[in-house]
Amino acid sequence: MDPLLLGGLVALATILVLFSGVSVALGLLIVSGGFLIVFDGMRSLGLMPEIFFGKLDNFALLSIPMFIIMGAAIASTRAGADLYEALERWLTRVPGGLVVSNLGACALFAAMSGSSPATCAAIGKMGIPEMRKRGYPEGVAAGSIAAGGTLGILIPPSVTMIVYGIATESSIGRLFLAGVVPGLMLVGLFMAWSLYSTWRSGDARLLSAGTYSWREKVEILPRVLPFLAIIIGVLFAMYGGVATPSETAAVGALLCLLIAMIIYRLWHPRDVWVVLRDSTRESVMILFIIAAAGVFSYMLSSLFITQSIAEWIGTLQVNRWVLMGAVNVFLLIAGFFLPPVAVILMAAPILLPIITTAGFDPIWFAVVLTINMEIGLISPPVGLNLYVINGIAPDISLRTILVGSLPYVACMVLAIVLLCLFPGLATWLPDLVMGPGL
Repeated sequence: MDPLLLGGLVALATILVLFSGVSVALGLLIVSGGFLIVFDGMRSLGLMPEIFFGKLDNFALLSIPMFIIMGAAIASTRAGADLYEALERWLTRVPGGLVVSNLGACALFAAMSGSSPATCAAIGKMGIPEMRKRGYPEGVAAGSIAAGGTLGILIPPSVTMIVYGIATESSIGRLFLAGVVPGLMLVGLFMAWSLYSTWRSGDARLLSAGTYSWREKVEILPRVLPFLAIIIGVLFAMYGGVATPSETAAVGALLCLLIAMIIYRLWHPRDVWVVLRDSTRESVMILFIIAAAGVFSYMLSSLFITQSIAEWIGTLQVNRWVLMGAVNVFLLIAGFFLPPVAVILMAAPILLPIITTAGFDPIWFAVVLTINMEIGLISPPVGLNLYVINGIAPDISLRTILVGSLPYVACMVLAIVLLCLFPGLATWLPDLVMGPGL
């Protein structure tokens, strides 16, 4: 059978299996096993366990559960609330300072936790009621938190970037650095829209807030600065050549647990057990998907599907930016239905040869891909962050949350356009710190 036609059948079968309600990892194994048996014979079954476990035989994978523990320890404390309160006190005189405080808190908490839903929950629990109490429009209150939460998969340390690095054999340190400037750019775009939307409402109450004394501003800093110091320390150890990403993640996880115990009195064994239990559950889920995606990639390569698609794309007489536009549309649609980790692991084996053949930088592409995945987090039908916000504020309709988040989707699309016009936004910092890429 023609490999391109076979690739279409694989895509159709994968969509049908995943929409049947089967977990992503199990669905990938079912599709991979089925096509290998039909087109490569029963002998393929003997290779699947070796490929499955071989994909997990990677030292870099240790950083995933460590960063997840780091985020879970922070999310289990009042760190999010303290971060929000600290920024509110320091930015109180900024026009529309409350929504700016929320977005700033989302960016910092996302950097500490690396989790979009955790960021939405931690900041939203305090930020949304406070913004509504002061008269902010419900759409701005809910949409800004939903969008701010998406920063968790872009601003380092990011589990999504780690997964991309493993899937494409790219430098994780370089990927982390590539997400810094675009992440800050997104924060700036979100803040600009929020301030404009607040100003447009014409309510003077929104442009003013309570005043705080210097004592009140300073007294909250000791509860926030240790976590920020850990982030700086992790990044310094990674880029200063002190430790590998996995070793750095382990030290960061230990320090976050210690700070949670010392500052926030997370002493009870039951509380620590919950952190470790939830971290283990999420880590196993991600690692299971990674291993299953390894089998899926082997199936695509073994049946010459990946090579044929890349060769076919190479023969098309189209502008490379038209090709990139088509790739972005594909990623957007995939992100509407699947979690970021699954999309990256399924799409990377097919897309990487295409984008490198077209002359695009894979590190730059990682940032574009991640922003596409961020859009999926606040877009139906899955839109995980939308449902998290709806759970926090059930009296705000899902439609209001969605409409409030749409301008932030436009900000993300604008960010992708800017990255296409100015690729250096993603590649400048990695090249500056680690030298020009190959």
